[in-house]
Amino acid sequence: MKKLLSLLLVFVMVLSLAACGPKQETPQEPTTGTDTEKPAETPAEEPAGEEKPYAGKTLKVAGLNGGYGTKAWLEVIAKFEEVTGAKVESQFEKNIYEVIRPQIQDGNAPDVIYNSVGQESGLTETMLKEDMVLDITDVFSTKIIGEEKAPGEKIVPGFTGNATTNPKGDDKVYLAPLFYSPTGLWYNKAQFIADGGKYELPKTMDEFLALGETAKADGVALFTYPTTGYFDTFSFALASAVGGTDLFNRLMNYDVEAWKTEATPIFETIGKILQYVHPNTVAQANNEGFTKNQLSVMTNETLFMPNGTWIVGEMASAEGVAEGFKWGFMALPSIGGGERYATSWFEQAFVTKDSKEPELAKAFVGFLYSDEAIKLFLNNTIVNDKGETVASPQVQPVVGVESMIEDPDNKLFYSIYSDGANATLGGFAAAPAVEGVDMSKSLFEAVNSVANGDMTVQEWQAGVVDTATKLSEAIKAQ
Repeated sequence: MKKLLSLLLVFVMVLSLAACGPKQETPQEPTTGTDTEKPAETPAEEPAGEEKPYAGKTLKVAGLNGGYGTKAWLEVIAKFEEVTGAKVESQFEKNIYEVIRPQIQDGNAPDVIYNSVGQESGLTETMLKEDMVLDITDVFSTKIIGEEKAPGEKIVPGFTGNATTNPKGDDKVYLAPLFYSPTGLWYNKAQFIADGGKYELPKTMDEFLALGETAKADGVALFTYPTTGYFDTFSFALASAVGGTDLFNRLMNYDVEAWKTEATPIFETIGKILQYVHPNTVAQANNEGFTKNQLSVMTNETLFMPNGTWIVGEMASAEGVAEGFKWGFMALPSIGGGERYATSWFEQAFVTKDSKEPELAKAFVGFLYSDEAIKLFLNNTIVNDKGETVASPQVQPVVGVESMIEDPDNKLFYSIYSDGANATLGGFAAAPAVEGVDMSKSLFEAVNSVANGDMTVQEWQAGVVDTATKLSEAIKAQ
């Protein structure tokens, strides 16, 4: 018996040592749609027996395979699997709405969907309207897996709590803000004193308009715009500069009195700026001539124009550019010395209300703001039409992200909020279709008529008030 007991003890010790030894574990590879690139697998060495928070669970993720491609998404998914033990089945398609619509109709919707508002399909708006999107407010106060911070401690102020992320007008977040592209005023740095030029860069709207007079005497226009459509982000940021986020949100919800009274400085300010517009702007503000308007900034004929970060790539091959030209980018000047604002376009993801794994889904959304995910998204690449692999960074709206960006141009663009500007986010609330009524035409397209003198600023504002009235009545009649 003593020999038997001794043998048993030795056997138990061997088993114990084996259990404590390292093992090799390979992350699960996500299921992908077409046109995707699978990330390289990296074995992870971990102690056996360490329990992962979501081991054995499966998460379904679906998203749009758009201009950024899917490389970074698949890398983030692989890392999430590694740290949680969960398996992620993913679908990324260019026609993702058509792919997942039958799943949604059958009550088998993906747990997480990456699809922004404003898409032609209207998928996200429809799901919000049908109460099919989960409240994910707690995601932003819950620590990210493997980190000590919650997403809410990282995200740039204003990227939650806006009309897009909080579509029901309360303090509940339904859409998580993802990759953003800031817009603002673009100029040639070489024209301004800090870079050897003659003009002082304006900080207030009074200084901006005064510069218009100075430049006019030099035969230089203060302002141009590619097309009137670019007045959306310009007007939104200006509305925030005039009356803060409160005024902006009321205007976006067709508050008639706000458009009639409090919005007056918006119309008057744009009217004053248009007095200094480049003389060829209106004639070229179309799909064929807009690049000529943009080029006028690069040839020192114009000082400023509203645009987004895509302008650098769009005009990279422009000819006749002034010697020493270098892109500059800034938020709108302040009104009366108040806060400065810059509008950003941003994408969103959400958790479906019928998710089979809502807690795992929320953990995944939170993980999108992890330091690891932020880096992977920043290092994203795509294969262009020429078959070349090129950088295509997806920039998360987190504080200090510009410090992680190496490209000097991108570092400039994404520093706009750390340089003191506030974020203006969101757009007009959804409204029923009203025949002959279009807020975009009333507010933006009319700018051409104001610029060439066919319409007064007062007539322009009256037309917008009329449009807001009709849309407001249509919403109430629903």
